[in-house]
Amino acid sequence: MTGSTRHGAVPAPLSLTFETYAHVREQSLALALSLSDADTTVQSMEDASPAKWHLAHTTWFFETFILKAHAMSYDEFHSSYNFLFNSYYDAVGERHARPRRGMLTRPSLDDVKAYRAHVDRAMGQLFEAGVEDEVLPLVELGLHHEQQHQELLLTDILHLFAQNPLMPAFRAPQPLPMASDRSGSLDWLSFDGGIVEIGAKADGFSFDCEGPRHDVLLRPFELASRAVTNGEWLSFMAAGGYDTSSFWLSDGFAVARDHGWRTPLYWFEKEGAWWSMTLRGAQPVDLQAPVCHVSFYEADAYARYAGARLPLEAEWEHAASAQSVKGNFADQGQLRPRPQMSEANETGEAGRLHGLYGDVWEWTASAYAAYPGFRPVEGAVGEYNGKFMSGQMVLRGGSCATPAGHMRASYRNFFHPDKRWQFSGLRLARDLVKDKSDA
Repeated sequence: MTGSTRHGAVPAPLSLTFETYAHVREQSLALALSLSDADTTVQSMEDASPAKWHLAHTTWFFETFILKAHAMSYDEFHSSYNFLFNSYYDAVGERHARPRRGMLTRPSLDDVKAYRAHVDRAMGQLFEAGVEDEVLPLVELGLHHEQQHQELLLTDILHLFAQNPLMPAFRAPQPLPMASDRSGSLDWLSFDGGIVEIGAKADGFSFDCEGPRHDVLLRPFELASRAVTNGEWLSFMAAGGYDTSSFWLSDGFAVARDHGWRTPLYWFEKEGAWWSMTLRGAQPVDLQAPVCHVSFYEADAYARYAGARLPLEAEWEHAASAQSVKGNFADQGQLRPRPQMSEANETGEAGRLHGLYGDVWEWTASAYAAYPGFRPVEGAVGEYNGKFMSGQMVLRGGSCATPAGHMRASYRNFFHPDKRWQFSGLRLARDLVKDKSDA
């Protein structure tokens, strides 16, 4: 997950306070509160980063792009940290290799916390002296960047704990289980299509890749009222979904066979039932909750199996723009997807979209590419998004690990099509074919 200031432009002065800054920073430390130094040091795979690195890198961002550049007399915390905790900013200098982040047994977790405190004190002094208007957007970017890493910290620690035979829980099993006694039906909502406008508006924060706002021509389409569930995924598995090449893109089928995919990531059988590793430890698979930890390749294969397709990101955004940004986000503490239709079942409500925000990131059929007129901002922060616009697919909507307040209809997440360790699921779409007699 990756961002820049609003479309690269300097917006009007922000009403951003140090209290807002401190709140976001404290949330990161709260996530790591129960973790040991060992927990925060180990790197379980090249795609993941240690929690300690996330805590240090987000601090490096404020030190590098704000304090070193704009504070009058800032004292660098440690001369080696620019090399250790730079992620991918070539303009900033050389960096420690990403696959070897787990080898950083030093600095210790306490040292990283001291680094955070040092930078936070300096940021407090900067706010007290008065942050210049052109610097405030960088601070805001840094806060949203930190929220991205809060989500990555959760997904990465889940992957790490899933490698441990003890299956440790990041949080206690309560308030699970979350099983519902009613099964939500899948309804289809139709959209007329036509010329619609998508992309971030100018009335709030957005990453540069969310703009410029522009017109898109959509054909009439239908969108499923909820995400695909674990129970529906079991039907796909029982129907030989992982073995039927006609459901799959060629690259996806090859990847699935090479890696032996037979289930979503983290699933395992126990005493005749399906279980999954979660942030609350091993739990029975909730058949009515959205399936998650599936790749784009798997999501696309399921859509073909179901006689549907994945939505275009413009279709998703057009539908989501009319919805309130409410859902099962990280702040609610569930830390796993929950059934999306239980509320509707109780009220008998139908004909609306459920769970567009939160629960699981929803794969789209759209490649991550630049919008018409996109230009990266100048300087190192221009490397935030633009240089990753190749070989990745767009996801929308956020997940149960996404911080609340970090999501909006125009938000574009992106990962390579084989990645599964994020809380990624899917919602079906299909073309709306009108009866010719209506013409």
